[in-house]
Amino acid sequence: MAGISPSALRLSRAAIIGSRLLGLLGSGVLVMRTIVPRHAGRPGHRPVGGPSPRSYADSMSTHAKRERLLLADLLEAEGPDAPTLCEGWNTRDLAAHVVVRERRPDAAGGILIKQLVPRLEKVMEEFTAKPYEELIQLIRTGPPRFSPFSLKQIDEMSNTVEFYVHTEDVRRAQPDWTARELDAVFQDALWSRLERTARMTGRGAPTGLVLRRPDGQTAVAHRGTPVVTATGEPSELLMFAMGRRRVADVQLEGDEDAIAKMRNADELGK
Repeated sequence: MAGISPSALRLSRAAIIGSRLLGLLGSGVLVMRTIVPRHAGRPGHRPVGGPSPRSYADSMSTHAKRERLLLADLLEAEGPDAPTLCEGWNTRDLAAHVVVRERRPDAAGGILIKQLVPRLEKVMEEFTAKPYEELIQLIRTGPPRFSPFSLKQIDEMSNTVEFYVHTEDVRRAQPDWTARELDAVFQDALWSRLERTARMTGRGAPTGLVLRRPDGQTAVAHRGTPVVTATGEPSELLMFAMGRRRVADVQLEGDEDAIAKMRNADELGK
């Protein structure tokens, strides 16, 4: 276990605060369910006890479901020791983080509250030690039935960005990665979430920061002067705002010194 990755915590913090999950964290009751095998329900598969072969992932909202399954498949394909863009984490660490965030609210509070970080680190160590295949299956099947994340609206609001960025954390850490084509509807969904969290993700920017789509829509991430304008597709602006600037395809405009400060800043969302 390589400790807690700052970039992963920033992403999860933004996803939670940007959703309506905060009011539900205290009331979410976890009920651990039998893991549903990936091929459950296919001809020849015979489930052994537990719930119906229909996993929770089958009923999740569209964007979050798609990104969840893409992330699980990618983690499985890369194996437990592949690099990621999350500082100090390999794919096993990242998989454990995703599972703990959804299934252990007693520990996930460390994402938001510094005093709970030791608890988060301890539980992360426990989950990192689990078989990698089990972690992948837990990601695929989704959160327990009574987790706040099992609510479709919360799932879509808090997991779409989380899973998209973490999928890219794995993809873009590989030397042969190529850009992924995203449809306009998904780009709009990412922009909606980025608008909602822009002020939080950009509050540590060293200069004023405006995020701009190619169609001219803008979101102010940080007020101040001079102003740097970052232009790109919502998916790339999201990677930029979430601290993945090295691999984000965005164009920066503004004062040269301000742009240099923006490029060299440790993080935007302090």
